[in-house]
Amino acid sequence: MAHDTSLLRSALAALLVREPDFEVSDTGWHGLSENGRLRGPQVCVVDADCPGWRRHTDEAAALSSGAARSAAEDSALIVLTNGGKPGNLRRAYTADALGFVNKDRSADRLPAAVRQVAQGKRFVDESLAVEFLQAADMPLTPRELSVLSLSAEGASVAEIARSLHLCNGTVRNYLAAITRKTGARNRVDAIRISRFAGWL
Repeated sequence: MAHDTSLLRSALAALLVREPDFEVSDTGWHGLSENGRLRGPQVCVVDADCPGWRRHTDEAAALSSGAARSAAEDSALIVLTNGGKPGNLRRAYTADALGFVNKDRSADRLPAAVRQVAQGKRFVDESLAVEFLQAADMPLTPRELSVLSLSAEGASVAEIARSLHLCNGTVRNYLAAITRKTGARNRVDAIRISRFAGWL
């Protein structure tokens, strides 16, 4: 169980450790890569709204412009998300997640998902079906999401360019494309729209 917030991480781990056939460990996101490879977890559970998870998937997308692997690369991945955020599902699917659990459903869904994913089977909470269809319509590319994510953190055009090894003009072009694709009035509006959809 990986989460940046200690209280939430502990609560989720406590839920899972009640299962007699589970061995559970939990860590902050910064420790997942090292701990994951050391302990070799069969299943890794992350929260789609966790800043560490978002940073990891953004960095992976920026580096490869392809699939963003989980930090514990040999683990099957389960992502927890709320309904109404198709961007979270798109990000998780791109990261090769096998399990998609709605945080607004009953707690017994998570142990059920862990058991199914541990067998190499996909688990999709049926309440997320509509969001899955909407996730296919996300208009932004991984690179555009990386640019917008940095912009949302308050980075200037020059800072975004340095971080992503781009020239300033290219960053401005990306920001213009993002504004157009999201139907926003400006960059701030694009950030608001993208956060509401769960893309950021």
